Amino acid sequence: MRLMGLDIGDRTVGVAVSDPLFISAQGVTTIERVGIRKDTTKILELVKEYEVGTIVSGLPLMLSGQDSPQTQKVREFVEMLQNKARSTGLKLEFVFQDERFTTKIAEDVLIQADMSRAKRKTIIDRQAAVIILQSYMDAHRKL
Repeated sequence: MRLMGLDIGDRTVGVAVSDPLFISAQGVTTIERVGIRKDTTKILELVKEYEVGTIVSGLPLMLSGQDSPQTQKVREFVEMLQNKARSTGLKLEFVFQDERFTTKIAEDVLIQADMSRAKRKTIIDRQAAVIILQSYMDAHRKL
């Protein structure tokens, strides 16, 4: 089983998956949001395709560590995803990972890679999902 990282936004969802040994995260895709049902269906198709057992969702907290309006939107999206997974018989674990600064970090990585602004815009959410997932794996690595 693998881990899946999600960077959930209002317009897109960045998706990353771990390797089978939970060492590294790789970007998979960016899903253009069209509606909660279709969005969650697409994610669950990827869960099946990559044999995912745990979904790590980025949680956009404010700098103070408090919830923001976006935090509540992410929690509601994940709750809908949990309900849909349960109704389709998928047994998944869901966890949250603090995602403060992940988009900024992702953009810095892409700039250092000398990527054009247009190209960065198309993959920034996927890269943020990679950082969310990698941060989770690094924090939970068994030494």
